[in-house]
Amino acid sequence: MEVHKAISAHSKKQHAAVQEFLRLEAEREAAIDSAVMLCLQHQPFSVDSINMTTKQINALSKYGITAERKYVTEEMVREYASRLANK
Repeated sequence: MEVHKAISAHSKKQHAAVQEFLRLEAEREAAIDSAVMLCLQHQPFSVDSINMTTKQINALSKYGITAERKYVTEEMVREYASRLANK
């Protein structure tokens, strides 16, 4: 019975980590979308909120359950916005 409880507890922790990853990933994508929209409108933007969320995602990935994400630079946002504008 103890093994079953340990496996259940481990499984719950993994599920919680995946759920947190999904929440953070959605937050990160929303922050990227916001930065791109501001860039397309020639407004000032920052990648700080994107990278704060990225830092949390990468800390979570240390447990080996979820993936890491790259930090985003302002230049990356500009390049992506430029590709969108030229479509």
